[in-house]
Amino acid sequence: MTAQEVRLCGLLLREHFGEVVEKVGTHLLKCGAQNLRTIIHETGLSVDLVKKSLCVLVQHGASTFSSGRKGPGSPTEYHTSCDRILRILRYPRYIYTAKTLYGDTGELIIEELLQRGHTTMSSTVKTVADRLTQNMAEGLTMDYSEVSSTFSKLVETHFLQRCPPLPRTPATPGTPAAPVNTAPPTPESFPECYKVPSVTLIGRGKRQLASEDGEEQRSAKRAKMDPQTHGDEGIYWQVNFERFHLHFRDQTIISAVANKLDQTSSEIVRTMLRMSEVTTSPMATCTKPLSANEIFRSLPPSYNILRPILDQYLTLLVDDPMEFVGKAGESGGGMFVVNLHRALANLARATLESVVQERFGSRSARIFRLLLRKRHLEQKQVEDFAMIPAKEAKDMLYTLLSQNLVQLQEIPKTPDYAPSRTFYLYTVNQLPTARMLLQSCYKTVANLVERRLFETKESKRLLEKSQRIEAILASLQVSGAEPEQLTEVEEMITAPEKQQLDTLRLHINKLDSAENQVDETIFLLESYINSTNASS
Repeated sequence: MTAQEVRLCGLLLREHFGEVVEKVGTHLLKCGAQNLRTIIHETGLSVDLVKKSLCVLVQHGASTFSSGRKGPGSPTEYHTSCDRILRILRYPRYIYTAKTLYGDTGELIIEELLQRGHTTMSSTVKTVADRLTQNMAEGLTMDYSEVSSTFSKLVETHFLQRCPPLPRTPATPGTPAAPVNTAPPTPESFPECYKVPSVTLIGRGKRQLASEDGEEQRSAKRAKMDPQTHGDEGIYWQVNFERFHLHFRDQTIISAVANKLDQTSSEIVRTMLRMSEVTTSPMATCTKPLSANEIFRSLPPSYNILRPILDQYLTLLVDDPMEFVGKAGESGGGMFVVNLHRALANLARATLESVVQERFGSRSARIFRLLLRKRHLEQKQVEDFAMIPAKEAKDMLYTLLSQNLVQLQEIPKTPDYAPSRTFYLYTVNQLPTARMLLQSCYKTVANLVERRLFETKESKRLLEKSQRIEAILASLQVSGAEPEQLTEVEEMITAPEKQQLDTLRLHINKLDSAENQVDETIFLLESYINSTNASS
């Protein structure tokens, strides 16, 4: 864990949960696992605030707890996961993906679970049905069964999973406590991870009539005191981030094939990835072999691809330098695999080349690309192969060397390392360079988040005034107020204030957009690094 990651985690915790949770979370990230008394002493916060902060972190999966390291009877220790906090950055992408695949209902289910951390199926279904009903035309309502059906589909495709039940700890003082299982739930470790309980939910979403500030709190309190049982008490659900990441990886590869070749090639790769979803493990370097006959039968009829055309496309994909698809045998018209690791490595390589070109120009990118392909070259060889004058090539190599994008390897002819009897070879190590660029991306996102928090803080009074006026307008519209009244309320914000609000929203939208774009690069680099570590 680096300083940039800790800084970004702190900013994300502050933005979503407040400064107190940020203080506790960053303290645990820096100091490692600690018990409650130590956290209170070292943060200087009250017992109540620390307990509430830990509850928030545990509820959202950002923190885990286990029995103390000093043996039986020692205090419970809390540990915060940096990776889990960084997932907050990708929340908009998870929600958008759910909307793309399962419509508005899927979007609201994922949004509700991300907001709550984990909750029961019945509670989620009721809340989502109420929200959908609220946005429907007058007289229309959303049936609970429709939301339950979408929830079940999300579980079937493993986008949602059950939280693993915590083992019971003995209540008798002095009895050794069983260690708490903090491993993420998987079908292997928890057999019922993807089993949907039989929930008795009959009814339709209710429309919220009042719009007072305390309405949400009152409805949440009523939900807690609701004596009605639905058959899923104690069964909590959470978002399966790894499944979303597999989907993102597949979409990245499909998009890259479409950009490099054409749309038909990308649809063939999409079909291959869909066929091997169940049989391929998440950390596999390539999919299971698929015959050309199987691929042909699984292609959707709407593509209108004839068998000879499919064979030509498969040959084209196999021969392509990016190596998205490989050939694994000749039986069944040819056995083909999608090279997941090679695809990620080539995409990460293209990202590195793009960064060098943007920062240092096309000639430096030519040298960088040359070193990636040739592995090791002397300065004179770089000048000759890249066709760049000696002085310029030397300056560019030293600039790339100073930025750690290029490494210099010394190979002595004699043990004394005399410069006149030593070969100096320039090279690019892709994995360390990708790690360095990843840290740079974390720093960039942290700067963007910090800027957004600053912009919002500077215009806090104006934003609060705008929200109050919007609430008054909504209340008047519900009560059927006259147009003159609505106009009078709207005029409470002056023209300069409106202009300031528009400028602020434009700036925040740009920051959000930049944040999402950098996160795409972060995801690609993380996937490549994890894939390399798994395959080595």
